[in-house]
Amino acid sequence: MPLPPPPRRKGDRVQADATVRRSATPAAPAPQPAPSPTVTAPVLATSAPVPTAGATPAARRARRPAAADVASAPTPARAAAPAPAPEAAPLEAAATAPGGAMAAPPQATPRAAAGRATRRNGGPRKLFVLDTNVLMHDPSCLFRFEEHDIYLPMIVLEELDNNKKGMSEVARNARQASRTLDALAATVRGDIRDGVPLTALGHREATGTLLFQTEAFSHSLPDGIAQGKADNHILVVVQGLKQRHPERDVVLVSKDINMRIKARALGLAAEDYENDKTIDDVELLYTGMLALPTDFWARQGKKVESWQQGGHTFYRIGGPLVQQMLLNQFVYHEAPGEPPLYARVVELRGKTAVLRTLKDYTHLKNAVWGVTARNREQNFALNLLMDPEIDFVTLAGTAGTGKTLMALAAGLTQVLDERRYTEIIMTRATVSVGEDIGFLPGTEEEKMGPWMGALDDNLEFLAKGGQNPAGEWGRAATQDLIRSRVKIKSMNFMRGRTFLNKYVIIDEAQNLTPKQMKTLITRAGPGTKLVCMGNLAQIDTPYLTEGSSGLTYVVDRFKGWPHGGHVTLARGERSRLADFASEVL
Repeated sequence: MPLPPPPRRKGDRVQADATVRRSATPAAPAPQPAPSPTVTAPVLATSAPVPTAGATPAARRARRPAAADVASAPTPARAAAPAPAPEAAPLEAAATAPGGAMAAPPQATPRAAAGRATRRNGGPRKLFVLDTNVLMHDPSCLFRFEEHDIYLPMIVLEELDNNKKGMSEVARNARQASRTLDALAATVRGDIRDGVPLTALGHREATGTLLFQTEAFSHSLPDGIAQGKADNHILVVVQGLKQRHPERDVVLVSKDINMRIKARALGLAAEDYENDKTIDDVELLYTGMLALPTDFWARQGKKVESWQQGGHTFYRIGGPLVQQMLLNQFVYHEAPGEPPLYARVVELRGKTAVLRTLKDYTHLKNAVWGVTARNREQNFALNLLMDPEIDFVTLAGTAGTGKTLMALAAGLTQVLDERRYTEIIMTRATVSVGEDIGFLPGTEEEKMGPWMGALDDNLEFLAKGGQNPAGEWGRAATQDLIRSRVKIKSMNFMRGRTFLNKYVIIDEAQNLTPKQMKTLITRAGPGTKLVCMGNLAQIDTPYLTEGSSGLTYVVDRFKGWPHGGHVTLARGERSRLADFASEVL
């Protein structure tokens, strides 16, 4: 018997191979009206081929034979039907829903994918409705919700458009948010009502979908709530989405406290945007210090290795306590009847750590520009400020702990005496405590003068601090020399600059956002030391908290870096009045 002709298509090849394997008799080339008893063909398929992607649902339904027709059709007719390709079979199964209804293919539209997707830990995805202030607070917030979906009411886009003009931080964030939304919308090839995948711009951690409001909601708020206000428009949208999707958690995300209160009063879920918070509790912030247990020496016993080098004593210790240590963290041991130990972690290797004793800046012979440490924490801070291997120092503490004085004294010593740096550059956030007094006349330094009262007070103290007791003329000359090496700069003009061999002091750093802090720190060039100081209890910037402050951000990110260190100053040394006020007020 002659063999069948070679197949020309993949589907024909599968059918022909199966025919050869199952029967030596070739299948009939066309369906016959009457079955032949001598010709048998294997039943390869009971349905029509998979329709093409361009076919309409109606056309796909028309091509699909009914179940009754397939059951009643004669065997030769079913045998003559061409078999689908193997790779098309899964699509056919996915396109057919239980009961014969048509379902969308797995990659039909983002809306279908979002409807079927579930949370990683089970249950449907949440649907977060963003308020305008969230986008203006963090333009990258769209990619911070992991697998959940985001919904933007149309009034949010209107408010972004109204706030995009100007040079303020809010205006810049509004423009950045608009650019991000435009880039996401440009990736849509179909109907934007189906949603925009948040992974379109390369953010793999954001697997949800961005949905825009494309239709009005007819829901109304209770009497007494203004219908035309933007916040109330958003509440109407949240209420409508909750009724339209009862199976999903619809949550309003807003930085506005009153907005969240109104939403909860209406029975709607509302949350604050907390992704920018470094820590939830400021009490958990890294202090830069670790107290050794009172029985530290008894536990270590004979396992401690010690040696002396360069005027310092080194100790190599082990045990579970090493797991709590970080590089450049200060450790201290104070026990009655034993000499105290003040050291810094300079090496961590496996389960061992190397401690190096500190230079005693509480002694007058080690005074820094006439300033000596008055407590343990100030001694730690001066060791960081005077160490040339430390490029970045952060100091946090309440009012009167000596942050600015120690930073200036260390800077003057290393600029004028040791010639390690060329000059001191000082800047701060120009955030008013009360009402703004308006524009200030003069040059950049003259405009910054009223903000630098702390600098003037400390420079006056340092100029009279016994470093040059040569009468009034000598003190005046010293003060002029000091001011010639101290430059006051505004943060508004820092973009694009590079500081070479400078000693940079950022005062009142608690009023800076993480983005502003990054801008300032990345200005540092070779040979530059940067000191950030602030009091987290005195934040004046709106929408900034202790957990989201730039100072908190850098303290947490730089802990354990070999060339950075942090100390939290706890004891006030300004006056007994200031100390008592810090405790009781």
